[in-house]
Amino acid sequence: MLAEELAKKIDHTQLRPNATVDDIRKLCDEAKKYGFYGVCVSPSYVRTAKKFLENTDIKVISVVGFPLGNTYTEVKVLEAEKLVDDGVDEIDMVMNISAFKSGMYDLVKDDIRAVVNAVKPIPVKVIIETCYLSDDEKIKATEIAIEAGAAFVKTSTGFGPEGAKVEDIALIKRIFGDKIKIKASGGIKDAKTAIEMIKAGADRIGASRGVQIIESLKELQEP
Repeated sequence: MLAEELAKKIDHTQLRPNATVDDIRKLCDEAKKYGFYGVCVSPSYVRTAKKFLENTDIKVISVVGFPLGNTYTEVKVLEAEKLVDDGVDEIDMVMNISAFKSGMYDLVKDDIRAVVNAVKPIPVKVIIETCYLSDDEKIKATEIAIEAGAAFVKTSTGFGPEGAKVEDIALIKRIFGDKIKIKASGGIKDAKTAIEMIKAGADRIGASRGVQIIESLKELQEP
């Protein structure tokens, strides 16, 4: 895989709670230098990122209900609508994991659908936090995301005890095929791992180490 091809699959991410404006500027400068698909930033930095990326085709992505997912649906909808007002291109929302683990599947579906409907046609990725789920629950959570109209299912917030795993990507891809796209996120630090995720079925990679991933690809390709 060429560096340019891999870069176009990466959401270059800065969601640390102590991130500064300078960190967002650096993120956006790196996105322009390496040609990343997009940058993923906290809601309060969407306008800032849009300004730094003016006159580029780099997408600005932000999060809803992050990182726990168990706030009010009305709050998630309001947050999503505010992001749209600020010019966001894609939204990554956290599933209500507590409700899901309690078997409250209708609540979870309605929660996702409310955000999807509020921001159409902007794509919504649903973070199911795979580290807390059994394989059967990963399948059920993806099924709910599809039924609620999500564009992607995403593995992780990066705040849980584990991130993306190749076997989870492969499981979702095997069961659901092209019914929904997959974003592998959490703990992806190098090109080898990123490419393994893509080969397993990931359409997008979420990573705070986007630069490291591309640089490590160049090292792999050196004779």
